[in-house]
Amino acid sequence: MASGFFALLDDIAVLMDDVAVTSKVAAEKTAGILGDDLAVVADQASGFKASRELPVLWAIAKGSFVNKLIILPIAFLLTAFMPQIIIPILILGGVYLAYEGVEKIYEYFFHKSDPQRGETLKAMSQEEILSEEQSKIKSAIITDFILSIEIVILALSTVATQTLPIQIVVVSLIAVLATIGVYGIVALIVRMDDFGYLLIKKGKVSIGKMLVAALPKVIRALAVVGTIAMVLVAGGIFLHNIHELHNLFHSMPSIVAELLIGFWVGVIAVIVMKIFAEIKSLFS
Repeated sequence: MASGFFALLDDIAVLMDDVAVTSKVAAEKTAGILGDDLAVVADQASGFKASRELPVLWAIAKGSFVNKLIILPIAFLLTAFMPQIIIPILILGGVYLAYEGVEKIYEYFFHKSDPQRGETLKAMSQEEILSEEQSKIKSAIITDFILSIEIVILALSTVATQTLPIQIVVVSLIAVLATIGVYGIVALIVRMDDFGYLLIKKGKVSIGKMLVAALPKVIRALAVVGTIAMVLVAGGIFLHNIHELHNLFHSMPSIVAELLIGFWVGVIAVIVMKIFAEIKSLFS
């Protein structure tokens, strides 16, 4: 009886050792997309009233956890029984990310100087403001869903040769740590000014003022990085999963190829959606 118990403990120890080693490899493999995820989330969690930043971020974070709860079991089942469907799902997600990224670029260049935008926001009722906030949260959760699929699939690819228990533990661990890490860092970023004001009150004026002044610049920088990240992640999905594109751009630096592919797919997606919206308006 005792020998059986100690044998079980030994098996658990071996399993945990394998999980630790494999988790390290998976974390290194997903580090790049986690950086992109951070930039995208920081961009989408900004632009709200200061009092609403953390509630909005918490709402998106909860949506991210729900996304993982949906994605993980489906990913394990598809990997086991229908691995051929994973790439088409990734490509569809890539189209959405490319569309989101290019649409942000389009909005910046063609709507940034709209003189009525500020007045429209001021004239909005509390219900309309909350409705727009919910719309932004929904969009952020959808984007997180696509990025989460990419993170889970990438983590799965690093443990494909491992046993099912190790696959489940490692990928689930990476998914949870990714969510906590990304949203925790974003929460610190959006409250940077509060920390700055606290330092000013405590007499550390120069550091406090620097943090307060830096926040809008950091948010603007992350908005740019987040937009580029969406296009890059989309381009990476196409480049690494469509052999014809990989062969066509093999002589080009991968980051340039990913940016070009993601951008042009996004342009096509935006044009198609604009045409669809025009057609829809004709019949409404």
